Amino acid sequence: QVQLVESGGGSVQAGGSLRLSCAASGYTIFFMNMAWFRQGPGKGREGIAAIDASGRSTTYDDSVKGRFVISRDDAKNTVYLQMNSLKPEDTGMYYCAASRVGGNPLDGQYRYWGQGTQVTVSS
Repeated sequence: QVQLVESGGGSVQAGGSLRLSCAASGYTIFFMNMAWFRQGPGKGREGIAAIDASGRSTTYDDSVKGRFVISRDDAKNTVYLQMNSLKPEDTGMYYCAASRVGGNPLDGQYRYWGQGTQVTVSS
């Protein structure tokens, strides 16, 4: 069983930056595809960034492309999401997911989920 704990969320003004972390425990993420999902107010959960097990392939939703960067440090069993040029529409709960079991990186099913960290961007 893998436990995922997100951190790094908070409140920031538009144009600012935040770095989210997703620390895994219970098992190594070395062989796992990882992703970040977001759920805005009144919206469904959407995949915004994903990284494959090798770390060489990343996928981004158009809404964050060029502003967000996903990365992983398998030695620390941690995945990161660097968020730059934040916009009010980036507001939401951010979830880390691990071990895709099917589908595409941003809309596939993942076996493990964290509890989320809140990001609020004010204009």
